Amino acid sequence: MYHLNRRLKTGLLAAIEAGLAILEIYNRDFMIQYKDDRSPLTLADKQSHDIIVARLSEPTDDKLPILSEEGQDISFQKRKEWDHFWLVDPLDGTKEFIKRNGEFTVNIALIQGTRPVLGIISVPVKEVLYFGATGVGAYKSEKPDLLTMTKDEAIKKEPAGFVNMIINRSTKLPYYSPHQAVNDSQMTIVGSRSHPTKELQNFVENMKKKHKSVEFISAGSSLKLCLVAEGKADIYPRLGPTMEWDTAAGQIIVEQADGSVLNSETNEPLRYNKKNLLNPWFIVRKKPS
Repeated sequence: MYHLNRRLKTGLLAAIEAGLAILEIYNRDFMIQYKDDRSPLTLADKQSHDIIVARLSEPTDDKLPILSEEGQDISFQKRKEWDHFWLVDPLDGTKEFIKRNGEFTVNIALIQGTRPVLGIISVPVKEVLYFGATGVGAYKSEKPDLLTMTKDEAIKKEPAGFVNMIINRSTKLPYYSPHQAVNDSQMTIVGSRSHPTKELQNFVENMKKKHKSVEFISAGSSLKLCLVAEGKADIYPRLGPTMEWDTAAGQIIVEQADGSVLNSETNEPLRYNKKNLLNPWFIVRKKPS
């Protein structure tokens, strides 16, 4: 399907390269600018965007269009003609980056029609990659081999062999510790560290009425989806605004880990490349135990 091994290799290299550039800025003083909506913007956002776009735009026989948070001014009239495209958040969790708490990610997804079919989430500070693709499964790779490979070595490696190398050194998701006792009386909820809402507080209180034990975990960026994909959290209710590039990569990773990312009103999977790129509220659930 659209040469997924080749796409996955390209996306992994782009995510790693962007993550390394982000870390260089993260570990020194940096300036903060603000967009028109007052959301923060740093040099790391810009450099990550440039690196990813350059990597994903390298000449191929079927180069795909790219929709990125930092280059989103593409009309719906043009976008609606796309059969498949890259959807990118070069630095998800800029507020966490500024706070220097490490809870920021690089998100790269491949969209076919209105659905994600491939997703990569890099956590630069932790040297961790989450990735998933239709028919491939979902995985977590800690300190992946390509971090120690030279750029030339990685590029020359044949795509299927490259992907198999990473998969063979990764943990298939979901992962459940044998010490994790999961039952109906227990519930672990993950929610936004920087965007708490009253609706989320009400959701947690309602869960406390239904379950004997409820634990709440705060996390930044798309790490919340990754925690559900791993099985470390049971549910992630997002009862507040997000954009398509915030969720696409995490959605396919969760789905390939047998979880779900569903519109809270329609109970249907989130759709992409809408006229309005704002997501509806949604609920992420892990694989039923």
